[in-house]
Amino acid sequence: MSPRHAAGPDGHERDAVVTGLGMTTALGGDVPTTWRALLDGVCGIERVDFATPDGPAQTYLAAPAAVLPSAKAAHCDRSAQFALVAAREAARDAGFEDPSSLSADGSRVAVVVGVGLGGFTSILEHDHRLRTRGPGRVSPRAIPVMLPNHPAAEVGLMVGAKAGVHAPVSACASGAEALAQALGLIRDGRADIVVAGGAEAALHPLALAGFARLRALSRRLDDPKGASRPFDAERDGFVMGEGAGLLVVESAAHAAARGARVHGRLTGAGITNDSHHVAQPAPGGSGCAAAVDEALSDAGLRPGQVRHVNAHATSTPLGDLGEAQALRRIFAEGIKDVAVSATKAAFGHTLGAAGAIEAVLTVLALRERTAPPACSLERLDPEIDEIDLNVVGPSPAALPPGPLAAVSTSMGFGGHNVALAFTGAP
Repeated sequence: MSPRHAAGPDGHERDAVVTGLGMTTALGGDVPTTWRALLDGVCGIERVDFATPDGPAQTYLAAPAAVLPSAKAAHCDRSAQFALVAAREAARDAGFEDPSSLSADGSRVAVVVGVGLGGFTSILEHDHRLRTRGPGRVSPRAIPVMLPNHPAAEVGLMVGAKAGVHAPVSACASGAEALAQALGLIRDGRADIVVAGGAEAALHPLALAGFARLRALSRRLDDPKGASRPFDAERDGFVMGEGAGLLVVESAAHAAARGARVHGRLTGAGITNDSHHVAQPAPGGSGCAAAVDEALSDAGLRPGQVRHVNAHATSTPLGDLGEAQALRRIFAEGIKDVAVSATKAAFGHTLGAAGAIEAVLTVLALRERTAPPACSLERLDPEIDEIDLNVVGPSPAALPPGPLAAVSTSMGFGGHNVALAFTGAP
């Protein structure tokens, strides 16, 4: 296979490489801390208590305000705070100590940051102010922080992006779709650098109640460390999390010209929709399989070249089984040679940020040749075991020597499916 759109009409290659990584999760406030804890089998999930029914969530994540200027933190929704923390780390990792220095004038810099619920808690907070204290107590910043493009806009302002600032909203596939858009921006020659990923901060009684009514959440309230159990026989739903993952995606030519370190390559993307049900996957994971097939075709990869998958694997009975069936459909008998990671076991389901956080982890897995574990996996679901899915857990798995390719999958309410294909650095 040959990759699609890998060169422009002038014949010059426009490969996309990853030069910067940033994230904040329940495992830690940055990439090194999160990665180390993940490999060590740490679970960052804790029970969440709320001060009042109308109050903002008291979460287990380190407050991003601690690493942001207080004035900036005060004027941002938590989702944007997380995005700024991760974007700043990614920019510095890419060699830009000052995030505003990604280019001389920003004309070749773009931003794509996806969200699922976005400024959900800010909407509820300002509604509470309106009802209890009157319209005069609603902040002038209320509208900007409620908008789904708020995290993208704040990151765009921080890096001085003038080649476009975008905010895809496709539920829990948003962060992955942001990276698919970033790949398109690089390939089309519309940007040299794209800061892309996802962010989410929606822990609130209303969100929890809504997901609970859908029977989507785990009911293991007395066992938070064992509540998120992707692919496990005893899984009973997901655990909500918060966080952000941002990557600096750059044209290979631009990265080479400035001597940038390359973590890996973003080589393909596939986007499909089930058109089946607003909250349930298509039977057999057909939409997910189609997205993976499209991503591999886009990347010019054969299924047999893939040795690692970071699965969406939220810990829901239907979702995990459907995804396992989708992977079996793509990799057939070769599925035994694909190390499948289910990292939501360690930090929960971060909704719109999930695909981006897991993209960071996929790049790290290729770079370090290590597939991270599912820390809570005890007994693989017999139906999943029957199709020979090679789920990593509870210890990391070494990836084989030689050229490596990996896929990260994401799905979301509304039938969204996104798959991203990566290869290791040259």
